[in-house]
Amino acid sequence: MPSPKIHHVGIAVQSIDDALSLYDDALGVSPTLRTEVPSEGVIVAMLPVGDSRIELLEATGADSPITRFLARRGPGLHHIAVQVENLEASVERLRAAGRRLVADEIRLGADGYRYVFVHPASAGGVLLELIQEP
Repeated sequence: MPSPKIHHVGIAVQSIDDALSLYDDALGVSPTLRTEVPSEGVIVAMLPVGDSRIELLEATGADSPITRFLARRGPGLHHIAVQVENLEASVERLRAAGRRLVADEIRLGADGYRYVFVHPASAGGVLLELIQEP
């Protein structure tokens, strides 16, 4: 089984357009994907950085988790996403170990990826996303 790898780092921002300007100036990168994920109440932009990505997250409404995050903590690191080969098996191992998930079901996200979030209380204070490519 291949070892997991960092898929992306999620960063909560007030404005994707403002953040894209910074990353273009600093790194000369443009998004490979920019889309809305209505189920999460966000617009995302994926920026390629080596074999990984930076995912910018902008809230689309008051009920978005990103709106709540920005109100509590301000802009910044939101989560780390690790790509796994078998998401169901990873979820079963987490449950068997008594780890807490943010939601019980596997969800479908941007670009067809399937994912779950491991609650920071069960992941050393970090919001950890496990993701499987379509």
